[in-house]
This record gives sequence, structure tokens and C-alpha cells, in this order.
Amino acid sequence: MASPLLSSPALLSMIRHKPELISPSQATPHELKPLSDLDDQEGLHFRFPFLFFYPNSPPIGGREDPVRVVKEALGKALVYYYPQYQRIREGPNGKLVVDCTAEGILFVEADADISLEELGDSVRPPCGFVDEVLCDVAGSGGIIGCPLLLVQVTRLKCGGFILGIRVSHAISDTFGLRQFLKAAAELARGAHAPPRLPVWQREILCARDPPRATCRHPEFEDVIDDARSAPMTLDTKNMVHRSLPHHLVSKSSTYEVLTACLWKCHTIALEIDPDDVVRLTCVINARGQRGLGVPPGYYGNTSVYATVLSKAGHLCSSPLGYAVELVKKAKEMVSEEYVRSSIDVLVLKGRPKYTTVWNFLVADATKVGFEEADFGWGKPAYGSVAGALPLISFYVKNRTRKGEEGIVVPIMLPERVMRRFLEELAKMTDEGTAGDDDYGEDSTMIRSCL
Repeated sequence: MASPLLSSPALLSMIRHKPELISPSQATPHELKPLSDLDDQEGLHFRFPFLFFYPNSPPIGGREDPVRVVKEALGKALVYYYPQYQRIREGPNGKLVVDCTAEGILFVEADADISLEELGDSVRPPCGFVDEVLCDVAGSGGIIGCPLLLVQVTRLKCGGFILGIRVSHAISDTFGLRQFLKAAAELARGAHAPPRLPVWQREILCARDPPRATCRHPEFEDVIDDARSAPMTLDTKNMVHRSLPHHLVSKSSTYEVLTACLWKCHTIALEIDPDDVVRLTCVINARGQRGLGVPPGYYGNTSVYATVLSKAGHLCSSPLGYAVELVKKAKEMVSEEYVRSSIDVLVLKGRPKYTTVWNFLVADATKVGFEEADFGWGKPAYGSVAGALPLISFYVKNRTRKGEEGIVVPIMLPERVMRRFLEELAKMTDEGTAGDDDYGEDSTMIRSCL
């Protein structure tokens, strides 16, 4: 049977040491570095939580203390990524800048009286002990004037460790954090310099002069706040719906089918008026987009929102292929001009937050490559986003104890809505709620012939 979800400090006995500030191992420049217009949008004014669980696999040369190894590696990496340990200030017209005054990142050392094996499946989202393994000391909330990076290293009694990170989303996205962690990991294993030197150049993704909206961007219309709700995780394998047309089966990616299926179930579960307009917003990384000129080594935000609309009633009553086609349309929207238009709209509208009204917002983190962050203990047993956020779900890689590859989808919905969501998901997939004991009662398998 799956291990019980640890959700109480009583189940996870922790000893936290006093927080400290870590600075680079060498002197770095003192200067002001403006963020891009993608970086400082209101929707990114939060700390992104990540967890990495490392097994007991001591580095070559003998047993090492993971706290010391990670701390020293971060100090070395910050020489190259020195804006990461500074503070964000607000300039004229709300423009954010990084004030490089050598104030340091926050670091906490901790010990837990538990092994990685005992944690079992609870390492995957939704991790029930996030607050114990992610530091968030008083006074560190928000992003203005606060540490941009909060790091906690928790030793496990088995010799493994947990690396918990909160990073200001305004300074970096998932790919930027991966690049930073990979650099630190390479330095921890004896490299003399990062495998790829970081590039700032945030001006590349600033608005044109004058800014001009050339595309429609419904993701920035009718902004309201969503209520917070309870988390749940779906375990998925490659999937396809039984009624999906053959031409879509052969031409659709797992992401497209999975997103379409979840969006439709999400809409049905919310019991939205059939005449209301619902949104699907896909977070699309534009790093490889031709013409943008984003260089290798760039570690700022490069993702834009691609939003498609549908009448709720039409989405709910149509075959899944209809939703799949809309997902494809969202992905195809993102051209160089669309990215430039998105940045311009952010400036023209005062850097607004994306809309949440009847909006299902998803981001794919399965190809980020967090498994490359090897500090000498091997690849993490799990390493990615800590779980769902109130307004967005992430797709993350997962490997079962049988070695099967899949996708984990943390999602947050009110309890009654969640029940309806699972019922609809069971109707639309080849199997309903899984009975496989590699998964908890809160998991649903979505199987496929893709």
C-alpha cells in the first residue's frame, strides 16, 4: 500500500537551525539591474516553491555533509548569478529593478528524524509537509526588499537530504532556476566554472517603443480573485480518450490530450452557465522562438500566456476532439509577434495579473530537466514544483515504484467541485479511480495507447 501522506509536524520531527544569509565566495558588482517587462508583471510577484529529494548515495571520496556541500556550491554559483542574492526595489511607474548591494540569500539548515524510504509516495505533490521543508521566515513575504532565494537543506536519517527552495518568480522561471541549480551542482562536483555562463540582458524582453498590441490577449481581461481550495494530485500515464478521432490520436501530443481532458472535466465540474465563456490559458515557453534573440544562458522569464475561449455549454457537450483542437490553437498562437504583443500589452495595461474568471491555467514542467541537479548524491528521487498553486496547475514528471514513467498533475478545487471533477474524469478515461496501490486514494490513472 502507498505510504500515508505526512501532513503534521508530529509525523515529521524537525529540528531547524537559525537562518543565515549566504553571499558569493568572491566580490561581485554593486549596480542596478532592471528586470524585463515580462519579469515584473503582477502575476509573477510571488515565491515559487520547489522540492528535491535526494537518496543516500554519498559522493565519490566518502560521506559528505549535504548542508556543507550545498551551501558552498551556492556560494560559488552566486559569483556568476550575483543578481540572485540581491534585493528587488520598485522604481518609477512601478518598474522593478534588482539593487545589487550584496545582502545575501536566506539559508536554513535542518534535520529530520525520518528516511526517504519512510516518506514513500508523500514526496510527490501534494506534499503534506511543505511548511516543514521550505523555509519562509517572518518578514520574508513578498518580493520587494526581501531575499530572492530562500533555501533549506534538511538532512534525513538515511543519509539523504531534502533541498527546499522558494525563488522569486520575478527573477527567474523554472528553466532559469534549473540552470542556476545545475551550475551549483556542477561546482559542487568539482567543476571550475558553470557549464553555461549566465546571461542577464533583460532588455531583450521589454516592450517596444511605442508599445502596440497587435494580437488579442483575453488572459488580461476581467480580472477577479479565485478562492483558495484543497489540493489533489492526478497520476497520469500517456493518455487518450476512447472517442478521440483517429486523426487526432496520431497527431496529438500527450500534453494536448491531457490538457483538453482536464479542461473539459474542470468546466463540467464547476457547473458553469452554458452561455458563459470559459478560458484555457497555456503557459508557453518562448525561449526557442525565432526572432526574439534570447541567448543561451538567459535565466529570466520567457513564458507568455496563450488563451483560447469557448462557450461552457459547447465545450461540455462536444467530443473531446473539440477541446484538443483548441489546445493546439493555443500553442500555435505563440509566434515572435505574439510574444512582443504580450509584452506590449503588459506595459499598456500597467503590468496586470492574468484573469482568473472561469480560467483553467496550466504550465508544463515535464521537460525542464530538474533531474540534472546532481550535487554528488545522484539524481533526485523527485525534483520539481512542490505542488499546485491556487490559480495554476503544473504537469511534472513522475516515476512509480514499479519504474513506470508518468505525469503528476497537482490541482486545487473546492471539495465538492473536486468530487464532480473526478467523476467526470472517470467517465472520460479508460479507467476510473485507480486501485493500484502505487497510488493514493486521491489519484486517478489516465491510460492510453499513445
